[in-house]
Amino acid sequence: MGIGRNFQPYFSSEGFYLYLLDCLEFIDGLPANCIDLVFADPPYNLSSGGFTCHAGRRVSVNKGKWDESKGIEEDYKFHLAWITACKRVLKPSGTIWISGTYHSIFSCGFALQMAGYKILNDIAWFKPNAAPNLSGRCFTASHETLIWAKKDPRAKHAFSYNEMKYGSWPEDPLKKQDKQMRSVWSIPTTPAVEKRFGKRPTQKPLRLLDRIIRASSYEGDIVFDPFTGSSTTGLAAYKLGRNFIGTDLEEGYLRLSKARFENLRL
Repeated sequence: MGIGRNFQPYFSSEGFYLYLLDCLEFIDGLPANCIDLVFADPPYNLSSGGFTCHAGRRVSVNKGKWDESKGIEEDYKFHLAWITACKRVLKPSGTIWISGTYHSIFSCGFALQMAGYKILNDIAWFKPNAAPNLSGRCFTASHETLIWAKKDPRAKHAFSYNEMKYGSWPEDPLKKQDKQMRSVWSIPTTPAVEKRFGKRPTQKPLRLLDRIIRASSYEGDIVFDPFTGSSTTGLAAYKLGRNFIGTDLEEGYLRLSKARFENLRL
C-alpha cells in the first residue's frame, strides 16, 4: 500500500497489515491524508472492580490495565490525542467511526468536536440479546453508541446510500425494505462461532462492521483500526475488498487476529 513502511508488520498478507505498536507511535510515522476510513473501539475505561453478567453468571468487568480509568480529565486527554492524530492521516474525504458505551462515548464525542470534525450521525446499536442487569438499580444496558464523523465539512465523503436503503439486511428487524436506513440498528451481539479461536473483551460482531464498511468506504480503500483487538474490522474490510491496517499493544490479540484471518482465507 506504500504506507506504514517505517515499521515492520507483526503480520501482513494480501492488503491486511497488523502492527504491534501504540497507535499514536504508528500514526506519527504515516504521511498526512493517506487513510480513507477509521473505525475505533477505544478502551471504555470501565475496569473498576465492578461486575456484569456473562452466560448467566456474575463475572468481573475488569479487562486489564489498558481499560482502567485514569480519571475524567486524563481519559479525555487520551481520547483527544488519538482522535486528533487520526484526523491528520485521514484523507479530506475520510470519515471516522467510534464505538463506545456511556463510560467513554461522551468524552470521545466532545474530543471529535474539539478536534474540528463534523459529526454526521450517532448510531444506536441495539442488542436484542443483551445480558441482563444484575444490580437491579438501573436499566439494563442493551445498546452501544457509534459516532460517525467526517474530517472536512466541505469535502464529499463516502456513503453508499442506495445499498443502505435497498440492500438486504435480514438480521435487522428494524430495517424496512426499500426504506431509508435509520440510526437505530438491531444486530445481535457477537456469536460464539466468531470467538472460536479466542475472544477479546468488547469484540464486535462481523455484521456490525460489515454494515459500517459497506456504508462508508469503497473497494480498494484503506481502513485503519487503532485498537484492532481481534480485528473484526480487518476481517470485514478484507471480505469487502478493502485494505486494512490494525495496531494493538497486546500481542495475544494480534495472534488471535492472525488466526481469524488465516481461517477466513481457507
